[in-house]
Amino acid sequence: MSVEDEKDSRARRTDTCWWHSGLPELEAYHDQEWGRPVRDDARLLEKICLEGFQAGLSWLTILRKRESFREAFAQFDIDRVAMFSEADVERLVKDAAIVRHRGKIASVINNAKRAAEQRHEFGSLAAFFWSYEPAPDSRPSKVDESSIVATTAESTALSKDLKRRGWTFVGPTTVYAFMQAMGLVNDHVEGCWCRPEIEEQRDAFERPSITRRSTRPTSTD
Repeated sequence: MSVEDEKDSRARRTDTCWWHSGLPELEAYHDQEWGRPVRDDARLLEKICLEGFQAGLSWLTILRKRESFREAFAQFDIDRVAMFSEADVERLVKDAAIVRHRGKIASVINNAKRAAEQRHEFGSLAAFFWSYEPAPDSRPSKVDESSIVATTAESTALSKDLKRRGWTFVGPTTVYAFMQAMGLVNDHVEGCWCRPEIEEQRDAFERPSITRRSTRPTSTD
């Protein structure tokens, strides 16, 4: 099969979600990552920060720069990023390999500090985020292109809570995209080959439990 025939074959597939349009990078992301449940704190911080960077851009643009973002932000290690300084901001706004938006760069550092607080309070960042997983009866009975929305009651509530706690670039639309990607919901459409596989993963997934702490960590601000 030629490269062009392969592209045409991908474009004609009907057993998958429509949004990746057969583009190799987006298709691999759809097949291997999107919607699969995640409990790793670094990956959760990475994703919500990269969703913030995406505002005004396409996810493909961010995806193509993802390895550079990881290198720039210490693999999104919460403790390391929380210690970044203004000098690091100045360094990163000159880094052509990432999106050089000063406000969004500063937001990652701020959000890492807030993530450290959530991790201390709840036992893990994952426990905090997964506490906002929608109840099954709040989900549409059939997931198709027409039923997928930009925000939900849960993403709005999580956005408000994050903002109250000092997070930035975490509007309801950004938060719902994060929830879709990290497996808090399964928005693969009916008929997509990934949907049943991800349902099985979600059924087997051990939700992180909240372990509350009585004191707050020392602020790094």
